[in-house]
Amino acid sequence: MKNLWNDGDADKMVADYAKKGISRDLALRVYTTRLLGGEPRLVLHGGGNTSCKTTATDLVGDQWDVLCVKGSGWDMGVIEPQGLPAVKLGALLKARALNKLADEDMVALQRVNLIDPSSPNPSVETLHAFLPHKFVDHTHSTAILAIVDQEDSKALVKTVFGSKMGYVPYIMPGFDLAKAAADIFDADPSVEGLILDKHGIFTFGDDAKQAYDLMIHYVNVAEEFIARSGKSKAAKAALPAKLATPASIAPMLRGAVAVARGEGRFDRMISDFRTSDAIVDFINSADIADYAARGVSTPDLSIRIKTGPMAVPAPDADKLDDYKAVIKAHIDTFAGEYRAYFETNDALDDVKRTMLDQMPRLTLVPGLGMFGHGRTLKDARIASDVGEMWIEAVRGAEAVGRFHPLSKADLFPLEYWSLEQAKLASNKPKPLTGQVVLITGGAGAIGAATAKLFADNGAHAVVVDLDAEKAADAAKKAGNNSIGVGADITDPAQVRAAFDKAVAVFGGVDILVSNAGAAWEGRIGELDDALLRKSFELNFFAHQSVAQNAVRIMLEQGTGGVLLFNTSKQAVNPGPKFGAYGVPKAATLFLSRQYALDYGAHGIRSNAVNADRIRSGLLTDAMIASRSGARGVSEKDYMSGNLLGQEVTAQDVAQAFLHQALADRTTADVTTVDGGNIAAALR
Repeated sequence: MKNLWNDGDADKMVADYAKKGISRDLALRVYTTRLLGGEPRLVLHGGGNTSCKTTATDLVGDQWDVLCVKGSGWDMGVIEPQGLPAVKLGALLKARALNKLADEDMVALQRVNLIDPSSPNPSVETLHAFLPHKFVDHTHSTAILAIVDQEDSKALVKTVFGSKMGYVPYIMPGFDLAKAAADIFDADPSVEGLILDKHGIFTFGDDAKQAYDLMIHYVNVAEEFIARSGKSKAAKAALPAKLATPASIAPMLRGAVAVARGEGRFDRMISDFRTSDAIVDFINSADIADYAARGVSTPDLSIRIKTGPMAVPAPDADKLDDYKAVIKAHIDTFAGEYRAYFETNDALDDVKRTMLDQMPRLTLVPGLGMFGHGRTLKDARIASDVGEMWIEAVRGAEAVGRFHPLSKADLFPLEYWSLEQAKLASNKPKPLTGQVVLITGGAGAIGAATAKLFADNGAHAVVVDLDAEKAADAAKKAGNNSIGVGADITDPAQVRAAFDKAVAVFGGVDILVSNAGAAWEGRIGELDDALLRKSFELNFFAHQSVAQNAVRIMLEQGTGGVLLFNTSKQAVNPGPKFGAYGVPKAATLFLSRQYALDYGAHGIRSNAVNADRIRSGLLTDAMIASRSGARGVSEKDYMSGNLLGQEVTAQDVAQAFLHQALADRTTADVTTVDGGNIAAALR
């Protein structure tokens, strides 16, 4: 591992922060924390922490000795000074004399001693306070984990590091670990760091560079030992002659990990597929199921991937119809083992706990790669990131011995740690969390408004539009990791490619908003035949094409879904010279009802929105002028010519689509969004 310390960069950061009133100590603490946090083999998604001891002045001008330690929720790779809240050091040192201190009490002790009461909760790794050094670094290095995830880890640590590093037997992170580790240091203050069994490494020093240099040095010592000790490669599993593709199994896997809530309702997951030569080489091991069953490489990972990954067989392209049952069988086994794990360990005390869902968060697929699962794309990507580091740690552990991580019994208290449970409980999902919506005509007024509203309610949006640049812009404005896809939806191949992109990025599709359309004017008896056919291609057959693709994926997922069609007022109340638009829209209205009829038994709903006079790419300013002129009214009166006397906007239509998406007992519905037009009301 490369040492990234650069004197020029460090000095520049000190100078830049000095202009903001930040001390040299804290500036250098930020600098090396970022160096550590930017290396996934050391620190990944919240794992690890750093601190420095310095002085700070409170609101009334009193100066205190403080511990600035990484705060909850801060990413070490991009940390700022406010991510290292200052805690009065004296109170923390006094706590060492206590025999016990519950985690909740430790949090309270730290909060009451914060210099800035608005700071985030400091790390509960109070070992930072108990060590005398000015700078303390802690990481979950994969190379270190390869050494400590062994049955004889204490002896191996001695072999690898000699007397330079102290060895701390596994204790769950918290006050007890801090006291024990500090006692081990006090017994031999000559050590340059501490190796925590099944957990990670601490290094320390009188300045930021010394602590950082020691971290990189001892990680390199571990890496070099692994490289020298490499055993012959494990046997590889036999693979099918023709492997199925990731896209062909992603929807069925995504559906299988959805959490059933009963009565056709699911908490869905997003899936992130990850592959590389290194990933596939490891997952192709004949022992991969055994490795996965042994557990996580460090207990912190249980927050991300539960008790460990799930390994499934390689998918045979010629037997794909059977693979859904194979996945289900493995999910059932994983869930059953998780329930037993919870029930066995929960019964050991009187603490009241609620079992988390039993679904895996990381699936290993020989021949292909791995899928991270999570309620959001961010969570799914984190699971994949963790999976890559799990692979590296296990590969290293197998190279020097046998991967022997923390037992499931010892893992349980951390997965069900009260502080982590409180975090999870405060993270309330939104109505569409875990769902993927694909919107055609997504860069237009209605499409963009719908994408934004659905994303605000938790969905990840796939914004499809003929103009790829505008689609990307609409997706960016929608937020929530939405994506834009350029496609001509009158071309079946491009439609398929758009849905393939949704599967590649998110794992599947749950909601379709079939919204794209265009209008041409002219009396029906005088229309050019080619123009009418062109209108049918966009305003009817394109709806059928996207619906077919959506249903194909929804059936593979097995978790239902909803098709939403923009059918327009023209479907039920045609306007003069608008037949080229109204006739195919009428057909689309009945297409919506046919899907409701044919696929209701599969939990797939189908609804339509009957909207009128919405400013958009279809109803342009020029067309508004033309239509209002034809009726002899002002443009304002034309746009508000309804029972409410109010103009209806794209946001109003988006609200109707959202209502239909959430109304999970409604299908074959047509919702009118026109401010009131009796002639267009369904009878």
